Amino acid sequence: MEKKFWEEARFSTRIQQVDLLQNREPMKKKRGRKRRRKSYTRRCSEGGGSESNASSDSDDKFGFRSGSDFTFKEFEEFAKKFKEHYFGMKERQGLEPSIEEIEGEYWRIIEQPTDEVEVYYGADLETGVFESGFPKILENNESDRYVKSGWNLNNFPRLAGSVLSFEGCDISGVLVPWLYVGMCFSSFCWHVEDHHLYSVNYMHWGDPKMWYGVPGSHANALEDAMRKHLPDLFKEQPDLLHQLVTQLSPKVLKSEGVPVYRASQCCGEFIVTFPRAYHAGFNCGFNCAEAVNVAPVDWLEHGQGAVEVYSQQRRKTSISHDKLLLAAAREGIRALWEVSFLNKETCENLYWKRVCGKNGILTNAVKGRVEMEIKRIEHLQTSFQFQKMEDDFDTTNEKECYLCFYDLHMSAATCTCLPDGFACLKHANLLCCCDPKQRVVYLRYTLDELTTLVNSLEGNSDALQKWASERAFSEDHKCVSSVPLKEEALQSDPKQETFDICVNQEMNVGNGCSIDLNLDNIGSTISTKVEKNNDEFDDIKVEVINIGSVAFGKLWCNNQAIFPKGYRSRVKYLSFLNPGAMSSYISEIHDGGLIGPLFKVFLEECPNESFMEVSADKCWELVLQRLNQEILKNSELASGDVRLPPGVNGLEMFGLSSPAIIQAIEGLDVEHRCVEYWKNKFNSNGREE
Repeated sequence: MEKKFWEEARFSTRIQQVDLLQNREPMKKKRGRKRRRKSYTRRCSEGGGSESNASSDSDDKFGFRSGSDFTFKEFEEFAKKFKEHYFGMKERQGLEPSIEEIEGEYWRIIEQPTDEVEVYYGADLETGVFESGFPKILENNESDRYVKSGWNLNNFPRLAGSVLSFEGCDISGVLVPWLYVGMCFSSFCWHVEDHHLYSVNYMHWGDPKMWYGVPGSHANALEDAMRKHLPDLFKEQPDLLHQLVTQLSPKVLKSEGVPVYRASQCCGEFIVTFPRAYHAGFNCGFNCAEAVNVAPVDWLEHGQGAVEVYSQQRRKTSISHDKLLLAAAREGIRALWEVSFLNKETCENLYWKRVCGKNGILTNAVKGRVEMEIKRIEHLQTSFQFQKMEDDFDTTNEKECYLCFYDLHMSAATCTCLPDGFACLKHANLLCCCDPKQRVVYLRYTLDELTTLVNSLEGNSDALQKWASERAFSEDHKCVSSVPLKEEALQSDPKQETFDICVNQEMNVGNGCSIDLNLDNIGSTISTKVEKNNDEFDDIKVEVINIGSVAFGKLWCNNQAIFPKGYRSRVKYLSFLNPGAMSSYISEIHDGGLIGPLFKVFLEECPNESFMEVSADKCWELVLQRLNQEILKNSELASGDVRLPPGVNGLEMFGLSSPAIIQAIEGLDVEHRCVEYWKNKFNSNGREE
């Protein structure tokens, strides 16, 4: 960080009363506290801000007061002196307290406070106004390689495959990251992300941050436990969990049968939280982190649940769920159409194809929402008139239900007596008592169009052609400033460290680096003979060009093989340019981001025509299809001696089933982090893992 920024840029803080985060009386019963103050008071330096006693909320609600404004230099000094003073580090000859010691003291303060403990927290600092810890502008220096990186949190929300890429506005805290500057005991209380989105938090530098997480499947259990143990606070403030001002000890939650998971985050590490996964935590000292949201397609189901809950609670939304859902549906249909009718098998198209189909996660999300819409239309009074919604209905001003704040991107009801008033279909019957002819329901898509939409996502070719013929895809494309999965961006730099997130159902820390092994390290080229049932193809050899590096994640291995990122091999096979002759094919494994590994095959002499799929088998199936097409075009070849086997084993053609190559790849994963592969290998060998 530049010295000028460190010493001059000022950020605001909040004062947190740590001892009151769990054990406090309702504000109406509040009396003067008699606990000793145990905090370090800051003397405002010249030009510094002063403390404010104004509550961050109304005076009848517990909240965090506004604190002093600090520079990073001032806050570092303040945080250091607080920690030294609190833990008596002078008496300890400057010995830093351990993480376990800090953690134990924090939860003692929360559960059984004896002193007043006040700390400052620079939370929710807008990087659009302040500054991001990730570079945004090319400056012709070493940091330029991070400007377009997918791990740059300024790019992360709009990566290809995230439906937030269809949101045109830079929503602060959702699509624009927030910074968090912490000190010892500064806290983030139990909460879920807005709209139950995924979140990604990166620690830039400083002391560790402690995290506690509860799986989304147990969110209701956590809420019930908090209401049970803090009944007076919830009685006074029913939306208490939305205020982010209340902790409850993991010990109490576990006593109620709520599973709680713990992680410590150090600098250079990512933490990922999952949809509706409650999380809380605190900082062990002076540090700086940055966070943002992301929405893979599998979030849509959770997001739909969130907006229905918001409607019941009469809570405003921050994004239009229906807008993202329909934009994703249109993009999915576009991809299916291009793959089916134009043979455009790009990385993005293959990703969207993967989430479509009869049981695809995108198809199911759209189908569920359409069924919901049809039921609500059926429950409307018969007096409503139906009209097609204008495309720009909510472009300049987002429309919401006057009663429950439900987003009205898909449909809206109104009356001539309410020129600027609208209702959702759930509350349309309560709109007014005017003459039925005056009441109108606007629909973005008719029921027939919604049916075509769903059928198209399921892969029905007639529906796809109908949708394409009725809409110009170039005008229908709504994706804005997404980070595409371009082939050249997927190339692995063998010298560059890459962080990998090991994903499970609770909460995850990315703390591993990829391991690189070039052929120079193993001394010679590896080749293997691929045995085929067909005698004509029993002498196929696979030559490894680059062994690649291991990426850790559930898609990067299966029970048969590990798929190294950047792997490259060469194999001789019938040429699709001249099926009567043998030619060299290059097989590669690319990083497809959210897709996982992408398998690519092309003729070495014709690199412009390539075949890319999500598995080695499917990739080589495309090669065989191309060969068959060429053979059928040539009458001499079709009637001659050129015969193809009924199929090929993609792993063998890549060389991934060769004992020699397997041994080299296994050497990349010395810690056995490719769990599915190693579990199967150990079981097959008859010994425990």
